[in-house]
Amino acid sequence: MPALLHRSSPLPQAQVAGGDAARPAALARPGRDAFIDLLRLFGIAMVVLEHWSIPVLSYEHGRIATGNAFAAPGAAVITWLSQVMPLVFFAGGAANAISLRRHRERGLAGPVWLAGRVRRLAWPVLPLAAVWIPLPHLLLALGLPAQPVETAARLAGQLLWFLAVYLVAVLLTPVLLRLGERYGWRVPAALAAGAVAVDVARFTLAEPAGLLNIALVWLAVHQLGFLYAGGRLAGFRLMAAGGFAAAAALVAAGPYPLSMIGLPGAAVSNMAPPTTALLAVAFGQIGLAMLLRPHLVRLTARPAVARAMAWAGPRTMTVYLWHMSALFVVAGAAVVGLGLATPAPGGTAWLAGLPVWLGALALVLLPLLKLLARFEEPPVTAYAATGWARPVAAAALAGMGLLGLTALGFVPGPVPMLATAAVIAALALVTPLRRPARATDRRRGHPADLANTRI
Repeated sequence: MPALLHRSSPLPQAQVAGGDAARPAALARPGRDAFIDLLRLFGIAMVVLEHWSIPVLSYEHGRIATGNAFAAPGAAVITWLSQVMPLVFFAGGAANAISLRRHRERGLAGPVWLAGRVRRLAWPVLPLAAVWIPLPHLLLALGLPAQPVETAARLAGQLLWFLAVYLVAVLLTPVLLRLGERYGWRVPAALAAGAVAVDVARFTLAEPAGLLNIALVWLAVHQLGFLYAGGRLAGFRLMAAGGFAAAAALVAAGPYPLSMIGLPGAAVSNMAPPTTALLAVAFGQIGLAMLLRPHLVRLTARPAVARAMAWAGPRTMTVYLWHMSALFVVAGAAVVGLGLATPAPGGTAWLAGLPVWLGALALVLLPLLKLLARFEEPPVTAYAATGWARPVAAAALAGMGLLGLTALGFVPGPVPMLATAAVIAALALVTPLRRPARATDRRRGHPADLANTRI
């Protein structure tokens, strides 16, 4: 996500193996991997569509009730395709591998790469915090009901779980990429085996053990992106069929639920924390995506699609961070203000009203994009040599801040301010106090221009 997954770079001489054959990695235009770009944008679009369409809302006696449309009978199977976070982590792994290799080729050390990544992940969070820390206080002072305001404030921060986990993947990329270059498939296989062991411990010994899979599952998927970037990803039909078949077997045997997202009242969630069943679905999704890759790359060559991708690419992080705010505005007006309730999911009224609902949300989001997309990337700074201590400390601080906001959101209290202060401190650690390079240096590809390049 330009900041979220960071823009992908070329795959010099990369080969993507499929079955027994190898195909050159096609690019939409010089310097870009069209497939990774498309996966990233598709992933964010699906996240937005899911978050906007699945809430089942009603309001009574000062309280807003939130349900989930996927709780309807038979709807959970849709999540095997609509739960796209595996594709997002896969695309992120590919982008990180390509980017770090480019830094190495240009003579830049790993700490410089990590510092740039931390800046690009943390910077867009600041305007979100600047709006949402005071907003609940203002709304409560204006007399709005406390429970809906606190619900919105909490959910506005929960989106940041992805950035916190992704930051761990970024931090470990220099180490895991070298392991992947040396051991190939054995690295994601070891991570997957660890995820299986954690699930066994979770369901037989102690539930909290499952938290380890937040790292193991997503790092395994991220590592598959490394294999793709190195031209070492193969066996797509086996991945697709085997992944979905393994997930079906795990669900049939239990205790894994059918849904790949958490549902209200469910005893077990495949998502929080992620399970082996979700990892199996991830293998299936990535295998399927790779089988479709030639068709998808041809699709990106169409002028209309290329224009849409060019417009959406620089706004991806903004869409991700602010689409829930648009939902709160529309839900506040329609559900809290007018007393409207969500019709029964899947029914005629729900299907007829969905385009109107989505259209209203898009109309609210568009001005937010115009106002806030300027914060998509941090200000350009000059390259400055650094050791590992500062970027690693920055990653740790940013991660703690993001976890704090994930856990409690922006509900009034000290946590949002302390968490935001940690993010600001992280940015301070990785923002060199030097002037940007002269334009002549940048035209020559001087290292001063590489600390903040869109790669």
